[in-house]
Amino acid sequence: MKCAPLLLALAFALPAHADVNPASPRGITATTVDARDFGARGDGTTDDTAALQAAIDATAAKQGTLIVPAGTYLTGSLFLKSGMELHLDRGATLTGRQTLDAYPRMPTRIAGIEMTWPAALINVYGQSDVRISGEGTIDGNGKIFWDSYRTLRQSYEPRGLRWASDYDAERPRLIQVYNSARVDLGGGLNLIRSGFWTVQLVYSHDVHVSGVTIRNNIDGKGPSTDGIDIDSSHDILVENADIDVNDDALCLKAGRDSDGLRVNRPTEHVVVRNSTIRAAAAGITFGSETSGGIRDVEVYGLKVLGPVGSGIWFKSAHTRGGTVSNIRIHDLDIAGARAAVRVELNWNPSYSYATIPAGTNPVPAHWQVLATPVPADKGMPHVRDIDIRNVKATAQTAFSIEAYADAPLRDMHFDQVDITAGSAGSISHVRGTTFSHSKVTAPNAVALEDAQIIGLSITPETKP
Repeated sequence: MKCAPLLLALAFALPAHADVNPASPRGITATTVDARDFGARGDGTTDDTAALQAAIDATAAKQGTLIVPAGTYLTGSLFLKSGMELHLDRGATLTGRQTLDAYPRMPTRIAGIEMTWPAALINVYGQSDVRISGEGTIDGNGKIFWDSYRTLRQSYEPRGLRWASDYDAERPRLIQVYNSARVDLGGGLNLIRSGFWTVQLVYSHDVHVSGVTIRNNIDGKGPSTDGIDIDSSHDILVENADIDVNDDALCLKAGRDSDGLRVNRPTEHVVVRNSTIRAAAAGITFGSETSGGIRDVEVYGLKVLGPVGSGIWFKSAHTRGGTVSNIRIHDLDIAGARAAVRVELNWNPSYSYATIPAGTNPVPAHWQVLATPVPADKGMPHVRDIDIRNVKATAQTAFSIEAYADAPLRDMHFDQVDITAGSAGSISHVRGTTFSHSKVTAPNAVALEDAQIIGLSITPETKP
């Protein structure tokens, strides 16, 4: 029996916390190995890549812990192995080399499509039972890659190629966990100046990220330097992070357009909690890569200090497809957002929709993938069953919510939400949206279009 929307609003109660307890790495012994015993110098000028990789291989053979003592270790890509821990002592810094040949190109997923791309600085690639710990620093040294991206994008945009920029400007990620299981990352690590995304968890499960500090706005603002991206992965716990980046801070993804629909792997069974977000595109982001679906997610205990573009952000496009559902967001404190809650399902068209200019020859293979048409019935994204509770926010705009007439947002419920905004904003193409025990303070009413909403009232702004 279906409840009427009003009864849903009155009876709304948040379910218990999601039961996501990623399995921990197993089999790591008490054996320790010192990176200096394999020739790692840590003087900031010697290329320590080969020495560090030899130490990693030896440590994995003993199922032990590799200790990296204080020092600055200049390195290219490193590949951790199953059954080992990498521990960075306080004062130890792994600094990325500033040349792409230090990062071997290999199969991966980048921004929603499978393609060959440079490896990350630190890679857990097809491994299991790995831990990365310590109070040291992993420094992507990324400004040279940020600058190369900006130069390429500046040349691409006049040609209608904004959508290709992020794929053609190759930049190393800081940490990639790819097709791996039982991985722990954190314990006080400092992650800075990533060339591209900072931590990408892709096709992986049972991953725990805790106690990392991410700073990508050193030496300028690093473009596309997401903090933590959970990408077609499951049984993930992210907690106690402190993030300052120039793009999405905490982001859930599941593939882009035709390639994401082909792979069809969801992100599911995820908890994100008890973290601080400073500068970022949003406090918590879902999408825009939604093709495989994002479901069964709980987000709570975030302090969004701002400035951020959105406090809570759902984004997609009409070629993405996929369903975002069963999302529980609660106990957030949001300050300094442009929009407190944003749903944007026709996001950034110049990036989201790929059209190859006439006369282009040859056409790169990944361009062909990006431009592969998606049937209209498969391309519409769907967002439903979203519960938002106990959120306090200040923002320029309270709501910027727009779905599609043919694919409306369904069953979004707000309870104990308190938003003070310069404008109430707009809501369009929604069904079954309810508000209970909530207060929105703004100088105007919400602009509604094709919207079924119960319980929303605006308190006029009062001036002293």
